[in-house]
Amino acid sequence: MSFSISGKTAIVTGAANGIGLSIARNFADRGVNVMCADMDEVRLKEELGPHLDEGNMRYFAGDLRQRLTIANLISATIDAFDQVDILINASRQVMTTDVLDVEDTSVEVLLEQNMMTSLRLTQQVAKRMIKQSVDQPVGSVGTIVNLSSIAARSTRPELMGYSIASAAMEQMTRSMALALAPHRIRVNAIAFGSVMSASLKSSMIENSEWRDEIEEKTPLGRVAGPSELVDAVQFLASDASAFMTGEIVTVDGGRSLLDSVSAPAH
Repeated sequence: MSFSISGKTAIVTGAANGIGLSIARNFADRGVNVMCADMDEVRLKEELGPHLDEGNMRYFAGDLRQRLTIANLISATIDAFDQVDILINASRQVMTTDVLDVEDTSVEVLLEQNMMTSLRLTQQVAKRMIKQSVDQPVGSVGTIVNLSSIAARSTRPELMGYSIASAAMEQMTRSMALALAPHRIRVNAIAFGSVMSASLKSSMIENSEWRDEIEEKTPLGRVAGPSELVDAVQFLASDASAFMTGEIVTVDGGRSLLDSVSAPAH
């Protein structure tokens, strides 16, 4: 099977910075038509350059927590590239939880932002993929890759909301994999830990000791760059993983092999 995804069309959310941006750029470099989606239109334009109305990269700015925005994103992608073959749910938010504060809304916020948004987009993109499958009598008709975190399995109290949302994302991945398998759509996820996401970078600025703590708790002894996730994402999006669905692939430098309760998980 081939690792190539050239000629495919992908929607990548969270594409204005960090991991989502790295995935979008690398996909485009590998011949993929990429629709880059994010709330931050200014940052999208800054990162993707002045020629966003031509070539194989386009952008869509909007709040994907809104159902109409999701419909508009899919319509914009079809208008630009005629189809959708790959969805990368890379948009995610990290915030802390005060577990004893009854007014704390972080669990609801993170479930809505990280899991529900991905679920609604997955549902709508899957419908489009199923519609396209009429012209594809054999093989996979679509692949969906969700970004999760090792926080789903190993947490700390102040990350309770993020951990709950990550665990929900992984269970959603498994459930949608079963639901969409008869339609030849594969759904997998990557749980990452020691990767320099935008949220982890921001957290390190607030707490300079976190980098040392993470590196100490990571067997490979370092924090990975966002681009190091790209090959794993490409593998799950390509025919090289054609017999994989419902899997959670861990990319964390070995952190989850240890007791990492004391180390922040992003």
